[in-house]
Amino acid sequence: MPPTLASLVQHSALKLTVRAGADRLDTPVRWAHASELADPVPYMDGGELLLVTATNLDAENADSMRRYVRRLAGAGVAGVGFAVGVNYEDVPQALVDAAEESGLPLLEVPRRTPFLAISKAVSAAIAADQYRAVTAGFEAQRELTKAALAGDGPADLLARLAAHIDGWAALYDTSGAVLAAAPDWAARRAARLTPDVERLRDRPAPASIVVADSEDRVELQSLGTGRRARGALAVGTGAALGTAERYAVHSAVALLTLTTARSRSLQGAEQRLGAAVLRMLLAGQPDHARAVAGDLYGGLLDAPFRLLIAEAAAPAGPEPLIETMEAAAARSGKALLLVPEGERVVVLAADGGAAVAACAAYAEAQDDRAPREGGAEDSDIVVGLSAPAGPIAVSAAYKQAEQALSVARRRGRALVEHEELAAGSVLPLLADDAVRAFADGMLRALHEHDAKGRGDLVASLRAWLSRHGQWDAAAADLGVHRHTLRYRMRRVEEILGRSLDDPDVRMELWLALKATAATTPAED
Repeated sequence: MPPTLASLVQHSALKLTVRAGADRLDTPVRWAHASELADPVPYMDGGELLLVTATNLDAENADSMRRYVRRLAGAGVAGVGFAVGVNYEDVPQALVDAAEESGLPLLEVPRRTPFLAISKAVSAAIAADQYRAVTAGFEAQRELTKAALAGDGPADLLARLAAHIDGWAALYDTSGAVLAAAPDWAARRAARLTPDVERLRDRPAPASIVVADSEDRVELQSLGTGRRARGALAVGTGAALGTAERYAVHSAVALLTLTTARSRSLQGAEQRLGAAVLRMLLAGQPDHARAVAGDLYGGLLDAPFRLLIAEAAAPAGPEPLIETMEAAAARSGKALLLVPEGERVVVLAADGGAAVAACAAYAEAQDDRAPREGGAEDSDIVVGLSAPAGPIAVSAAYKQAEQALSVARRRGRALVEHEELAAGSVLPLLADDAVRAFADGMLRALHEHDAKGRGDLVASLRAWLSRHGQWDAAAADLGVHRHTLRYRMRRVEEILGRSLDDPDVRMELWLALKATAATTPAED
C-alpha cells in the first residue's frame, strides 16, 4: 500500500510529532512538497504532504491561518509538516487550532530533520509500493497463465483471479449468459449484470465499463480484438482496483482473449469437418459420415435431430444467431454441426435441444421487436426448420428446411417449421406475386365480361366449383335456374377456350379464385 501519514510518523529517523488530526493519519500520501507561497493551492494536485517554515505566513494570526488551512483542506492536501526552529521555535497555536478545526493533519518537523529527508522517505515508500505491486502482478500473471494452460476451462483461472483481487470474477459469453464464476456465490450476482454486458457488447472491442451499486464496484471488460466482442469478464471488489489488482485483471483479459481466439480457430476446423459430414449425409452416405464425425459429431447422429437453414439480410449476417445457438449448445453440453455458407448457415442440432430452443426464442424476439408488413426481406434473420430426422433422411430434411425458409420469406416470419406446412393449408402458399399474376391473367376475360354487365360468370363459376359441379345445388346457391347456370358455364368455356370437364382445368380455376381472394357465399 502507498505511504500514509501514520507510516511517516512511525519512521524512526524522521522524528515527526502529531500536533493535529491524529484521527486522520491513515490518509495516503502521494508526494511530499515544500512551498513557502502564501497560497500554494494552484500548484497542488491533492494528496501531498505540504512542508512549510511559514516564511511568508502570518502563522500567529488566527483568521489568516483559518483561511490558509481551509484552502489546503479544500484542495485535498493530505497534511502539513511544519518545521520548528526556523522562523518559529514552536508550531504557532493559531495554526494548530485552524488544523484541528478543519480536520487537517498537522505534523511538527524538528530542526534536525531536513525536508529532503521526508521527501526521500515518501519517494522510497512509493517506489517500494510500486515494486510490490509489480511483483504481485507478475506473480498473478504466472498463476493465471498456469491455470489457462492447464486446459481445464476458465473456472480455475477465475478462482485465482478472485483471490488476487480479494473479490469475485465471472465470465460471460456473447449472449450475456454467465459461463463461469468464482466463488460459486458470485454466479447469482453476475447474472444480474447481463443488460450491462449486452451494452458493452455493442461497443468495438476492447472496451470497459464500471458498474457501481450498494453491493460492490464491478468492472466489465470485453474479450476480443475484432469488431465484435467474443465475451466479457466481470470483476467485483469493495473498492477501486489497486496497481497489483489491475495487473491481475489485465493478465486475465489477455489470457481469456487468447483462449477465445484459440477456440475460434478450433471452431473453424470443426466447421470444416462438419461441412464434410454434411456433404456425405446429403449424398446419402450416412456410414461414411458417421465415421468422419467421430466423437465430435457422432453423438448428434445417434438421435433425432433438426436441420435448419438461416439466412440474413442484415450486414452482420447470421453471426448473431450462430453465436446464440453456439452458446446454448455449449451450456447444455450438446454437439452442434454448423456450416456457414456466406449469408446463410446450415445447422444440424439435437431435436428438442437447447440450440433449437434458442433459435426459436431468437426468432420470436425478432418478430416481437420488429413486426413486418412488407415481408421477411425486412428481417434480420429468416429461418426454415425441418421436421425431426435421422442420418438417412438428411437430404429430405434439407428440402423441408428450404421449403420452410421460402414460406418464411413470403409470410414475413422470422422462422417457419416444416411441420406447420404439413399440418396447415396450402392456401397461404399461394400468397405469391407470381401466383397472383397467373390467377389474374386466367380470370381476366371473365372479369371483363362481367364488367360489361353481361352476367355474373365469376360468381357462377365459383358456386359451381364449390358444389363440385352439382347443378341444382349451385343454382340454388345463386338463386337462378339450373338451365341459366348451364348456359353461363358454356360461356365460361367459350371465353376461356378450355373444357370444364378437365379436372386440371377445374383445379386451376379454383386455385385462381382462391389466390385472388374470392370468397364463396358459404364462406361469408
